[in-house]
Amino acid sequence: MKKIIEKASVLIEALPYIQRFRNEVVVVKFGGSIMEDPVGIKSILKDIAFMQCVGLKPVIVHGGGKAITQKMNEKGVRPVFIKGLRVTDEASIRVVEHVLNHEVNPKIVERLNAYGCQALGLHGDDILKADKKSVEATEPDNPIDLGYVGEATNVDTTPVEAFLKSGITPVITPLGKGPDRMIYNVNADEAAAAIAKTLKARKLVFLSDVPGLLENPHNSDTLISTVYVDEIETYIKRGVINGGMLPKMLGGKKALEMGVRKTHIIDSSLPHSLLLELFTDKGVGTEIVTE
Repeated sequence: MKKIIEKASVLIEALPYIQRFRNEVVVVKFGGSIMEDPVGIKSILKDIAFMQCVGLKPVIVHGGGKAITQKMNEKGVRPVFIKGLRVTDEASIRVVEHVLNHEVNPKIVERLNAYGCQALGLHGDDILKADKKSVEATEPDNPIDLGYVGEATNVDTTPVEAFLKSGITPVITPLGKGPDRMIYNVNADEAAAAIAKTLKARKLVFLSDVPGLLENPHNSDTLISTVYVDEIETYIKRGVINGGMLPKMLGGKKALEMGVRKTHIIDSSLPHSLLLELFTDKGVGTEIVTE
């Protein structure tokens, strides 16, 4: 009986959050090591199915880094990274596009539908416009050319909004179409932030390989539960925000400035971390807020 009462208490705790977020858009980005964990993916996608069931409007943006690397190895294309960004030549972009649009995306859609969540895939290059990404060179005479790596400059949310209006969860790949009509590989965190900005989503959630922003990256007890946008530059200068956390933080900041209410960074490996962050009083990760 005690366990049954505890379950009822959890539902009651979630009720005000379900009421508050009903009919609101929540953009969820996931990728990284969780993409290789069947149990972790199952947990995340069940959370998203729950969100849709109780009236939220989830939008998924996903990566696929390890699947891309594996396919490149099979094709004999050697992955090269500069400053954490994948150098993407013409052979590489063909592999990236195929893996994201035709392998990873359909599998996610299939699993969501199996959990009772109506979902359809959207190729990012059909809705995202991108410019070639420039990286500051350490030597002016040797500029860094990342190839077909882009920055999202514009989002056509018409198909996304049409899906949401019909009760369908869009599942979007982080690709963009350049002015040269070529497909560009866009950082999935940046793509998610651009989509959240344009939709003016209620929330933007980054599912990460770490619990959130850590003061000490080797100690999970140093989790910073709340970061204000005017603190981000200080954290960057101190080196607390770096590496893969940088696009999440900067993307979250831009999204907040453009109307998104709140950004969250949570640990994808924690079972049902998405529901715990959205529907409980305490939450489990780092939230980025304006005030």
